[in-house]
Amino acid sequence: MRALKTTLLLTSLTLLLLFVGQAFGGRNGLTTALMFAVIMNGAAYFFSDKIALMSSGAVPISREQAPRLYAVMERLASKANLPMPRLYLIPQPAPNAFATGRNPSHASVAVTEGLLQLMDDEELEGVIAHELSHVRNYDILTSSIAATIAGAITFLARMGFWFGGDDRDREGGAIGALLMLILAPLAAMLLQLGISRQREYQADASGAQMVGHQYGLVRALEKLGAYNKQIPMDIAPSTSALCIVAPKTAGEFVASLFSTHPPLADRIARLQQMTITR
Repeated sequence: MRALKTTLLLTSLTLLLLFVGQAFGGRNGLTTALMFAVIMNGAAYFFSDKIALMSSGAVPISREQAPRLYAVMERLASKANLPMPRLYLIPQPAPNAFATGRNPSHASVAVTEGLLQLMDDEELEGVIAHELSHVRNYDILTSSIAATIAGAITFLARMGFWFGGDDRDREGGAIGALLMLILAPLAAMLLQLGISRQREYQADASGAQMVGHQYGLVRALEKLGAYNKQIPMDIAPSTSALCIVAPKTAGEFVASLFSTHPPLADRIARLQQMTITR
């Protein structure tokens, strides 16, 4: 059911992109929208992981530097029948983590210094299982595609408004173009948020199943929620969407309305209600 919902949301984003292209440019606009989406998705497919790691300041971390992290990752990757991801450290005190990469063979997991210092072994295991679930479910690829299509819609809407030509000379054309400029990106963003939030719920559930219980992840999410309210994290918005919890940012009220993450209280409640058979 979750896979079907994600497919429907991605399809809706693509159709919205084509609609925007056709609305502003007719058949030529439709073709341009398709080409634009293909180019942007290709770039996201091959380079989104490098961009995320670079924008977060992540650096490779060795087994000697983080033996506990390597032990947990190797154990869970073997249990999930996944290749060992490359591991990175983000030198920031706010506890957080994210996974990136287009498929399990090209996956990377980055954790902050704050996360390694704050989590006990069971909590760290819950966080890593959550991130490995993103890798196994190809969530990073799905999120990258959604983000690039949403970006293409916003770009085309702006270009169409400023360079739309004859349409705005017709009666009501200017109002229609203005509405498209505002509503198309908003619709794209809401569809993108729907995909991101579904993926977080699924990764929580899959991570708990991978470990065999939900208790470590529940405690980890409680700690992450408390500490990330206090300690800001210097990270790009596009990368913060990948994190296990939303980092503290400026303008939190507005950010909460359009958060890529579901409320922590809801995630914790769902985990606590799970029944896991070992």
